[in-house]
Amino acid sequence: MDINSYIEAHSARFFEELFSLIRIPSISSDSSRRADMEACAARWRELLLAAGVDRAEVMPTSAAPVVFAEKIIDPAWPTVLVYGHYDVMPVEPLSLWKTDPFEPVVKDGILYARGADDDKGQSFLQLKAFEYVLHEGLLRCNVKFIIEGGEEIGSPGVEEFCREHTDLLKADVILVSDTSMVGADIPSITTGLRGLSYWQVEVTGPNHDLHSGIFGGAVANPVNVLCKMIAALTDADGRITLPGFYDDVEEVSREERDMLGAVPYDEEKYKANVGVKTLFGEKGYTTLERTAIRPTFDVCGIWGGYTGEGAKTVLPSKAYAKLSCRLVPHQQHHKIEQMMIDHFNRTAPDTVQVKIEAIHGGESYVCPIDLPAYKAAEKGYEEAFGKRPLAVRRGGSIPIIAVFEQVLGIKSILMGFGLESDATHSPNENIPVDILHKGIVAIVGFYKNFGH
Repeated sequence: MDINSYIEAHSARFFEELFSLIRIPSISSDSSRRADMEACAARWRELLLAAGVDRAEVMPTSAAPVVFAEKIIDPAWPTVLVYGHYDVMPVEPLSLWKTDPFEPVVKDGILYARGADDDKGQSFLQLKAFEYVLHEGLLRCNVKFIIEGGEEIGSPGVEEFCREHTDLLKADVILVSDTSMVGADIPSITTGLRGLSYWQVEVTGPNHDLHSGIFGGAVANPVNVLCKMIAALTDADGRITLPGFYDDVEEVSREERDMLGAVPYDEEKYKANVGVKTLFGEKGYTTLERTAIRPTFDVCGIWGGYTGEGAKTVLPSKAYAKLSCRLVPHQQHHKIEQMMIDHFNRTAPDTVQVKIEAIHGGESYVCPIDLPAYKAAEKGYEEAFGKRPLAVRRGGSIPIIAVFEQVLGIKSILMGFGLESDATHSPNENIPVDILHKGIVAIVGFYKNFGH
C-alpha cells in the first residue's frame, strides 16, 4: 500500500492517537503538572510499542522523564535517532483561545490545540512515518527514539542523560521535526538555529509598597529603574549595547546573505500577519537576516506594582522582568549570560538592589547540506511537496541540538513542517491537516532514500 493510501486508511486512528497526546496538559514549566508529564511519557511509550519498536522505556532524568525506544533490524546498518519533545508551553491567556487548548478541534482543515504543532503534532509525524516504513518492509536502517519532557524550559537533565547513556543513544544521524518551513507551498529545511540565553531580573526598592503620594519623588520606584536599565540595552539602530556582546558574532558571508535574499518574502503580508504597521530591527540588515543570522535582545515579560482593576496609587517595592537573547554561531551562551549578570550588577543605581539569574540557554547549530542524510531529507520533501526544499537558517532555538553534537558527536537534520501561521507558543496554536499528511510523506521519503 502506498503511503497516501495508508494515511487515508488509518486517518481516524491517527487522529485519535494524536489527540490522546494533546489532551494531556504536559506543561513543563508548571511544577503542579508533574503527574501529567509522567502520563504523557507513558502514553508515548504505548504508542511507540504499538508502532512496532522492539523496546520502549520511560527513563528518569534529574527533571522530566525521557522516553527511549528502538528498532534494531541489523547492527551493521546505519542508525537514525529520532528526537522530539512531549512538553508544551503554558496556555495563558486563556481568554484569547477560541477553543479549549487541550481539547483538539479540527475546523476548516486545521487542527487547533496546544501542541498541535510544537511538538506533539510534529513528533507524531515521525512516529507514523516509522510505523509505515516498518509495516511495509521499507526500513533500511535501525531507528531509535528519544522523546523528552523539558525542551520548552531548556531540556534540564537531558544533557546529563546523554552523557550517562552515550552507548544507548549511539547513532549516525539525528532526525528532528520541531522547526518550520518558509510557507505551505515553499518547503524548506532548517540548516541553522540560533542559540539562547534567558534571565530573570528582580529589582527591589523600599522594603514594602509605599503610598505614591507621600513617598513618590523621594524614593526610587523599582519599576521605573528597571525600565530604564532595560531600555539602555538597545540603541536607536536596534544594536545591543551590552559591552562585548558582538565580539564573537559570526559575520555571515555575502553568498549566504544572498541565499537568504532569494527566499520569497512579502513585507506587506508579513506585517499584516503579525498585525503591525512598521517593522523594526538592527540597522543594515533585512528582516530575514535579522530573524536568522543576527543576535537579538527581548523582554519576554515585565511586571511589578498594582496590576488589578481600577487604580491603586502605590510605589511598588519590587519589579521583575524576564529577558532573552537569541545568539548566533560562535557566541557562547554561558559567556553572554555572565556578561548580562555583570552588567546589571555594575550599572544598578544605589537606590535599588538588583538580583539577576540565568534561567536556561543553549548554543546555536548549523547543519552541512552535503550530508547523505540531508540529501535523503531533500528527496523526501520533493516527494511530498513536488519541489526541492530551500536550505534556510531559522531564528528559533533548540538548545539540545547543540548538546547532541557536543556530547554524542552526531549531526541533526531538522525536518520541520511548521508554518508562521501556526501560532506556536501563542493562543490558538494550530497546524493544517494537509501539512500533517505531507509531513508523514516527506519523512517516509527520507527513509526510502537513506540506509544501507
